[in-house]
Amino acid sequence: MLFLNVDHLRRCMQTLDSSLTLYQQAPAGSINQEVFRNAIIKGYELTQETTFKLLKKALKVYGHGGQKLEATFAKDILRLAAVHDLMSSEEVERWFRYRDNRNNTAHDYGEQFASETLALIPDFLRDIATLANTLEQKLGKEEVNVSH
Repeated sequence: MLFLNVDHLRRCMQTLDSSLTLYQQAPAGSINQEVFRNAIIKGYELTQETTFKLLKKALKVYGHGGQKLEATFAKDILRLAAVHDLMSSEEVERWFRYRDNRNNTAHDYGEQFASETLALIPDFLRDIATLANTLEQKLGKEEVNVSH
């Protein structure tokens, strides 16, 4: 039996949203703004990690094996999510952009990268909220059987 709890994902979303608000309120070019920018980037990374863990758990309900899912590329996880109506095809396309951007965080913390990431955050937050609602609606209200 599986009960998919999205509370941690919602908490990540709230933290990211608060970090964005504090970043926007900080004086331009200030150390505070830089601290909040760094918090946004780390929050963005954590939120994506949390999302993919939840999607893998959710996909087990639809008969996908855990070991195989662990070896599945992130974009293929997203495609499977669309197959099972956990995301729309438009959301998956946006998630491809989020994932590509996330993959750059390990290589580039410069101003250009930060600007690109910050521009994605509002849509990202909306997509996280939609996904959390979908997962909760489909898999979070009661225990569901996991196919092995």
